[in-house]
Amino acid sequence: MKKKKRLLLTGGAGFVGSHLVEGVLKNTNWDITIIDRLDISGNLQRLRDMEIWEDEKHRVEFIWWDLKSPINFDLKADFVWHVAASSHVDRSIDDPVSFAMDNVVGTTNLLNACRKFNPEKIVYFSTDEVFGPAPEGVHYKEWDRYNSGNPYAASKAGGEEMAIAFANTYGLNVMITHTMNVFGERQHPEKFIPMCIRKIDRGETITIHANKDKTKAGSRFYIHARNVCNALLFLMEYGECLDGSGQKGKYNIVGEKEVDNLELAKLIADTMGKELKYEMVDFHSSRPGHDLRYGLDGRLMKLKGWEPERNFENSLKEVVEWSLKNKNWIE
Repeated sequence: MKKKKRLLLTGGAGFVGSHLVEGVLKNTNWDITIIDRLDISGNLQRLRDMEIWEDEKHRVEFIWWDLKSPINFDLKADFVWHVAASSHVDRSIDDPVSFAMDNVVGTTNLLNACRKFNPEKIVYFSTDEVFGPAPEGVHYKEWDRYNSGNPYAASKAGGEEMAIAFANTYGLNVMITHTMNVFGERQHPEKFIPMCIRKIDRGETITIHANKDKTKAGSRFYIHARNVCNALLFLMEYGECLDGSGQKGKYNIVGEKEVDNLELAKLIADTMGKELKYEMVDFHSSRPGHDLRYGLDGRLMKLKGWEPERNFENSLKEVVEWSLKNKNWIE
């Protein structure tokens, strides 16, 4: 009989983390250990609001811990997904030290604990922002150079380098994912999509980050969180870990369609049947650290056999309709 797997998931009460919990519970028989400190991002209500929670919660163990502190208790898991992070650009600009502590020191403490039980695979969940702004038509590949545009991106790049160092020095089985803008149900209202839903519903004006001429909005490849979970499950079976060559072990997880933020706001307003009030703002010049466009090349995952399962427009429509029925998540 096949041994039952256990996943150690950091940040499992956060937005992305809760969707990973949901996806793993629905699509595997794995047990899950969550580590979370339940701060501004972590909220156990995200887990309780999942339809399958009551039936499957016996498979989930929760440990409260702040990863800035060394892990002084025993852990064991077959797979580790390190998703916990401070992740908001504005807050990183205001308080860069806390981001370095959470995303570099916290990652190092987790990796150090992993040395004791040597998991089959460890995923360091990184971001497209480590590559910095992408000029029109540019899509960065997994091993392209980094050019962090803000302290958040730099702290995630620092965590990546620690993950690579632990793979090279201690032989840990590490892989790194770069994921573009993730959206879905139960997202924090400071993020663009839930913020748009809230403001359109209230008839308020939405600020659209644009170029200096205020003629072109910033753009992203948005991807639903369920697609992200699907990609991570795929990598547990088919992904290769870092091997010191600088060629293996990194994967870009990319949505199927690039959407600029004005187009996105219009799609949300149309779904809601309401007027869109907006203002184009040269936000990057007024506050450096915000990049107009990010772009990742998703061909490696496609070559390995993975593509997003969920259509962007349908996913967005579902999220808008769900948010309007569950307004506590966008207030």
